[in-house]
Amino acid sequence: MIQANAVPAADGVEERSVIVAGDYLNKLSGEQIEYECKRRLAAGCKELVVNFAQTELVNSIGVSILLGVIDIASKNGASVVFSDMNEDTVELFDMLGLTKHVTIV
Repeated sequence: MIQANAVPAADGVEERSVIVAGDYLNKLSGEQIEYECKRRLAAGCKELVVNFAQTELVNSIGVSILLGVIDIASKNGASVVFSDMNEDTVELFDMLGLTKHVTIV
């Protein structure tokens, strides 16, 4: 299950939205993340933060969905940040080239 929260700007638009991924990023949880990101972007969000603090495993479908989120964010003029990733996830995302398109914190 994912969790999400937002930081509104003075004009009420969400400047930054934080989406906390669950322990296993697969098709089901990836689709939930994608849905939440699209919803936030439609509301005018300019920075999506996907927090991987609870994530132990990411499968190939999860990676594919994240690529779609990065693409959608880019088309909406928003940035994507991946935070709190474990060493294995950082290595996987680096090997697959995702780290070239997001900010890692």
